[in-house]
Amino acid sequence: EVQLVESGGGSVQAGSSLRLSCTKSGTGFDFRDYSIGWWRQAPGKAREAVSFIKPYDGQKKYAASVKDRFAVSVDKAKNTVYLQMDNLKPEDTAVYYCATTPNEMIIIWTEINAYQNWGQGTQVTVSS
Repeated sequence: EVQLVESGGGSVQAGSSLRLSCTKSGTGFDFRDYSIGWWRQAPGKAREAVSFIKPYDGQKKYAASVKDRFAVSVDKAKNTVYLQMDNLKPEDTAVYYCATTPNEMIIIWTEINAYQNWGQGTQVTVSS
């Protein structure tokens, strides 16, 4: 069973940076076979896709609202995916989740139902 644990959230002022981590545990999981997405959910809003990485071929995707401010990366040796968030804005305030799924399940990275395993989330609060 794959388990995902997010960390690195916090309360910061606009313009600050945070780095979120998503660490996976469990057996039978190889980053070559799985894609990882970062999602977020603000109060009263639907969960939205933020970023995506497919370690097998290095493919990366970003939502338009975070492109040029956020960067996703993977450290396979540490079984960890990172989301570097720079120049944070109040509208980035949300609970951030990482999720994973087998590569063959991903047709459109923003399709929430494609993701099979989710972490518990980490809160990011950005004040103006």
